[in-house]
Amino acid sequence: MYQLLDPSRFVVFITGATSGFGAAAARRYVAAGGKVIATGRRWDRLVELQAELGAENCHIIELDVRDRAALERAISAIPVPFDAINIVLANAGLALGLQPAAETDLDDWQTMIDTNVSGLTYTVRLLLPGLIARGGGHIVTLGSVAGEYAYPGGSVYAATKAYVKHFALAIRSDLQGKNVRVTNIEPGLTETEFSLVRFKGDDAKAAKPYEGVKAMNADDIAESIFWATTLPAHVNVNKIELMASNQAIGPFDIHRG
Repeated sequence: MYQLLDPSRFVVFITGATSGFGAAAARRYVAAGGKVIATGRRWDRLVELQAELGAENCHIIELDVRDRAALERAISAIPVPFDAINIVLANAGLALGLQPAAETDLDDWQTMIDTNVSGLTYTVRLLLPGLIARGGGHIVTLGSVAGEYAYPGGSVYAATKAYVKHFALAIRSDLQGKNVRVTNIEPGLTETEFSLVRFKGDDAKAAKPYEGVKAMNADDIAESIFWATTLPAHVNVNKIELMASNQAIGPFDIHRG
């Protein structure tokens, strides 16, 4: 009989848990008997999630991962038994805009870098020592297929997700012998609030990428995260790249003058 890890022993720290992958992962782990620390910027969403999952299973923290000092304070104040974190899901991230590089808003680029790169880096670095001290665990980073295959208008978003990919691979090497696994999740077309955020609340633009397509959903990604973390401790899934069945790698972008 193949022996999976017992998810009822998991305590999962999740960033960006107010919607999408983060909220879906929180539900998946609690459904399996685990506990979660759900963090995010929208307090009302966190309160709703805690009411749904139960305060005994879900501890909530209003948090912007870009604020390193706030992240440090939040981690130091996590109460028992939620402080026994053994899985970190560094999920908070976003895309903004789809304009060509010379026309994009520099503030949008900065926000993506601050969140997708700095915020994720702070989260992992601040929680790693605790995982090691407690005997091990699992770091899950949220990348994207954009980190493998860049596309027009996605320059900085793709660059941030390429950073996540290589950061995960590098810390995996740093953690040899520490009993901490590292997995990067790289989703493709998934119907969440991602597109609505990218187009700053423009419903028509946000709906366009999903027209005529059966996209993945947040539960699909959460299930992949859950699977990777429940495999036996001697198995490390370096990355999971997922696409909707009707999405594939496109042709090279060639300008013909």
